[in-house]
Amino acid sequence: MVTKKIETRPWDVTEHLRDDEDIRLYIEAAMEKAPDDAAFMAKVLGDVARARNISELARQTGIARETLYKVTRGEGNPTLDTISKLAKALGFRLTLQPV
Repeated sequence: MVTKKIETRPWDVTEHLRDDEDIRLYIEAAMEKAPDDAAFMAKVLGDVARARNISELARQTGIARETLYKVTRGEGNPTLDTISKLAKALGFRLTLQPV
């Protein structure tokens, strides 16, 4: 009996964020999962930023590319201003909703 070796590779969400609808659904799902976790949401926005062009987003937001990478990897302490600028550059707006 010959055993066939299965090759795998790490799953990368950015490969599945092909259009605005994919991105909207991804962000909605993240908001349902952890609406109060700023670091998690920063990572989600980072996934979207990587799916787009993070260098272009850095230019649009005025935030250094290295800072965007750091914040969206959960290594930084994202400020509301940073998250808001990134969300806006990605075509979203932060909102507050009653609980």
